[in-house]
Amino acid sequence: MGCVLAVAILKSVVIAQLASTGVKPAQGAVAQPISIPSTSSSNVASLPSLPMMPKGKSTVIGGAIRTVDPVRDQLTLKVFGGHSMKIFFDERTQAFRDGKKISLRDLSPEDHASIQTTLDGTSVFAVSIHILSQTPEGEMQAQVVGYDPQKEELTVRDTLSHQPIKVQVPAGMMVTNVGQAAAVSESGSAASLIKGTLVSINFQSGSDGRGIAKRISVLAAPGSSFVFTGSITYFDVHAGRLAIADAGDQKNYSITFDPARFPVSRDFREGTHVKVTANFDGERYVASDISVD
Repeated sequence: MGCVLAVAILKSVVIAQLASTGVKPAQGAVAQPISIPSTSSSNVASLPSLPMMPKGKSTVIGGAIRTVDPVRDQLTLKVFGGHSMKIFFDERTQAFRDGKKISLRDLSPEDHASIQTTLDGTSVFAVSIHILSQTPEGEMQAQVVGYDPQKEELTVRDTLSHQPIKVQVPAGMMVTNVGQAAAVSESGSAASLIKGTLVSINFQSGSDGRGIAKRISVLAAPGSSFVFTGSITYFDVHAGRLAIADAGDQKNYSITFDPARFPVSRDFREGTHVKVTANFDGERYVASDISVD
């Protein structure tokens, strides 16, 4: 009798629980006990947070969007005067149209865009995308391949994609120096830029889609000597490579060195403060003197 009473009570409780949810048990069906999940904070799964934004140096690239792939989170940008570049984006990327924030879903082919990019590992990542009604401007760091004075055309290799880009240089434009050592005495023309020179170029798109230089600055020319002072952020003694966060301009520089010539390299640690004199040979910075502070 006690067992029958207990079953009846349990059945009544279950039916009451079903009634509270608006669900009626089928005729003759045996209701199963309802398990109500705990709402304690220990059982609530937290949403995964987005990774930190890449901390590399950013570059502004101007061009026309050719394709947008929302599944792979990537777009293809036809750079003014050059090649097509694959650029990745995600929820961290901010998008704007004429200064007003828009959704990434609003990006479409043929939009003219100015994109602030940085390297995320080996991929080019969009920090922000600015869609403009007016012709956008761009900025890039590149290495000089050659100059054609007849066409007033400077060919450079983009340091992000390593692809050649042709830029029109208006007659009379002066090239200025911003590096630690002058590649052209104080200023000069594009014709004075020798192959291998690292430059920063601000440009705008012409009516035919070619990039037109507005400003060219020399960062380093082959044969120039530089002094870097800062902390080591990376080193590989066996490979003879180190990276320094220069205290002067807060940029990272990769430098090669001969471990046999510099036994002080055995004392390298990340964060070690060093002073390095290096020569730029047109491809890399090569250390000629290293001292540990």
